[in-house]
Amino acid sequence: QVQLVESGGGLVQAGGSLRLSCAASGRGFSSYAMGWFRQAPGKEREYVAGINWNGDYTYYGDSVKGRFTISRDNAKNTLRLQMNSLKPEDTAVYYCAASVTAWGTRLALLGEYGYWGQGTLVTVSS
Repeated sequence: QVQLVESGGGLVQAGGSLRLSCAASGRGFSSYAMGWFRQAPGKEREYVAGINWNGDYTYYGDSVKGRFTISRDNAKNTLRLQMNSLKPEDTAVYYCAASVTAWGTRLALLGEYGYWGQGTLVTVSS
């Protein structure tokens, strides 16, 4: 089992950057595929980006492709999301999640993830 805690959210102007982190505790972080999702007020949870267990495969949602970069450091049990060229529509609570089953494009499927953090709020002002 793994526990996840996100950090790094905050208020930023449009065009700016933020880096989110997700600290994992428990056993076997390096055996999990990891993902970032987000949820804006009144909207469904949306896939942002995913990464396989060793970091050599990444998969992005269309709305963030080319602007966001997901990475992981298995030695430090940490998942990161570098967010550049932020837009007001990126405003949401961002969640990291862990999966023992997701691979390839299935990284985008909400149901593949069994472990979730509590979320961190990102607000992008125009």
